[in-house]
Amino acid sequence: MKTDITWGIGGEAGFGIMSSGTMLAKLFSRAGYGVIASNEYPSLIRGGHNFVSVRLTTDIVHAPKKSIQLLIALNKDTVNFHKDELDDHAYLVYDENDYAWKAEDFTHPITLIAVPFTELVKEKNGDAVMRNTIALGVTMALLGKDLTLLTAVITDQFKGKKEQITKDNIAIATSGYEYVKKHYAHLADMVLAEGTVKEPCLVMNASEAVAFGALAGGMKFAAIYPMTPINALIPLFADHAEELGIVYKQPEDEIAGITMAIGASLGGARSMVATSGGGFALMVEAISMAGIMEVPVVVDLGMRPGPATGMPTWTEQGELQMVLRAGHGEFPRIILAPGDVEESFTLTKTAFDLADEFQTPVFVLTDKYINETLWQLKKSVLTAPTTGILSKPSEINDFKRYDVAVANGISARSFAGMKGQEYIANSYEHDEYGYTTEESAMRISQVDKRARKMDTIRARAPKPNVFGDVDADITFVTFGSLKGVILDAMETLKKDGVKAKLIHFTWVYPLVESDIKPLLEGEKRLVVVEQNSTGQLASLIREETGVTILEKWNKYDGRQWQSEEIVQKYNAK
Repeated sequence: MKTDITWGIGGEAGFGIMSSGTMLAKLFSRAGYGVIASNEYPSLIRGGHNFVSVRLTTDIVHAPKKSIQLLIALNKDTVNFHKDELDDHAYLVYDENDYAWKAEDFTHPITLIAVPFTELVKEKNGDAVMRNTIALGVTMALLGKDLTLLTAVITDQFKGKKEQITKDNIAIATSGYEYVKKHYAHLADMVLAEGTVKEPCLVMNASEAVAFGALAGGMKFAAIYPMTPINALIPLFADHAEELGIVYKQPEDEIAGITMAIGASLGGARSMVATSGGGFALMVEAISMAGIMEVPVVVDLGMRPGPATGMPTWTEQGELQMVLRAGHGEFPRIILAPGDVEESFTLTKTAFDLADEFQTPVFVLTDKYINETLWQLKKSVLTAPTTGILSKPSEINDFKRYDVAVANGISARSFAGMKGQEYIANSYEHDEYGYTTEESAMRISQVDKRARKMDTIRARAPKPNVFGDVDADITFVTFGSLKGVILDAMETLKKDGVKAKLIHFTWVYPLVESDIKPLLEGEKRLVVVEQNSTGQLASLIREETGVTILEKWNKYDGRQWQSEEIVQKYNAK
C-alpha cells in the first residue's frame, strides 16, 4: 500500500478542473489524510490549460510534490505538458475517444488506463463538463477507497440546488467507479493506506485563512479591489458582512480602498486592504499618509511575478524590498510573512494587534502559491475575535495626539465624538495637536518620536523559527511560503543521512541583530533560498545584521520551488 500519492488532473478551462481538485482534497481530509492541493492556470479571461495536483499522505503534509503517481488527462495537452512529471510506473488515465496513447510515447514505464469518459457521461445524459465527476469516481476505485466518501462530498457540493443535480452527479461518479472495478480490478499499485490524521481540519487556501485571521483580530472594515491572487478574501467579507458585523466596501480602485481603510481606522475601526504588486504601487502615497498620521492599517500583499503585470497567475517573492521601502519619507512599519495556512491565520490576527498597539501600517506578505493552494487548518487553531481597541486614550484635559514626550514614541489616540480630545489629522507634518507646522524644531521632534517606535517594536520582535538538527550539515534560511517546501526536502535529506536545519522568518521586519546574528554565524553551510532573482531577504539580513550569506538559491520562473528541486540542488553541490 502507498502512504504518499500525488494525483493530478488537467484539461481545458471551464471543465471543472479546479473544483474536482477541491472536492478530492476535502473528501480525503475528512477521511483522516494529510492533503495539499496546488493549481496552475494561464492569465486568460477564458480558455487555456488548467491543472491541479493534490498530494495525499497518511500523515500531515508540508508541501506539494512535483512527481505525479496518478494523472487524469481530460485532453491531450495534459499529457504533453505533464508527462515528464510522471513517476516510473505511474498511472495515466485518459479518454480513449480523445487520444490513443501508447507505451512508446513515454521515456519511462507507466501504466495506461483508457476510460471512455465521454461515452459514460452520454449514457447518463450528462453534460461534457461532468467528465471531471467521472474522473473522481475513477480515482476512488484506483486508490481502493469507498465511493461513499465521494458521494458525501458531492451531496455537500450541490447542497441548496435541485435534488436531481446531486443524484445525476452521484450516478456519473458511480459509472466511473464501476468501470474501473470491472475493467481494471487487477491494478492495485495505487491503493492508499488508511489515514492517521485524527484532529479535524478545515480545507482552505491562505487568502481565506487571512480573512478568518482578520475577523479574529477584530477587523471591522475592509475595502478590497479585486486582484489575483488575493481574491478569495472578498466573497467571505462581501457575502457575509451583515452576519459578521463588519463593513465591506467594494472600491473603484486601490487608491480608494486604502484611503477608505485609513478613514475607518481614524474613526476607531480596525481596518484592512488586500492587493497585489500593481495595486500596492497605487497605494504607496496613502501608506505614507498613514505613516505621518500614525494610523493603524493592515495590508495583505499577495506577491506575484512582475514588473508591471508580469505573470499575474504565477508566483514569486519579489516584493519584499518594495514593501520595505514603500512610501516617501521615513516612518515605522512591520512586515510579517506566513509560511502556511496556520500562520496565515495567526499572523494576520497578530497584525491587527500590532497595528493598533504601535499605530503604524503592518504588512502581511503572502504570494500566489500560498494564497491559492489548498491547505488543512486545524479547527483548534481558530480563536474568538478580539474585541475593543488596545490603544484607548486616557482622560486628558490637554490632549496632545502627537505628544513628543512619550519615551516609546506611542502617544494616546482618540476617536471621533470624544469631547476635549479632538485633533487635526492630515498629510502634513504637524505639532503635538495635529496642526500643520514647518517649524524645524517640531519637525525634528516628530520625526524622532515616530522613529522611537522602531526601538519599541524591536523589543517585541520574536526570533525566527528554527527547525531540524542543531549540528547541521546545511542550514537553510528563508521566509514566507518556502517553509513547507524546505521542511519536506529536509525529511528526504534526513533519510539520506544529511543533517539539515531551517531558519524561517515570519517576522521579516524589523530584525534584531542580537537575535539573528548568533543564529547565522558559525553554521557549516548557510544557504538562503528565495523565490526571486536578487536575494531580497539576504540583502535585508545583511543590512540589518551585517551578516552576508554567500550561497543563494534563487528561483524566479513563476513556478514554486519543489522539495525535489531542493534535494537535487543539494546533491549537485
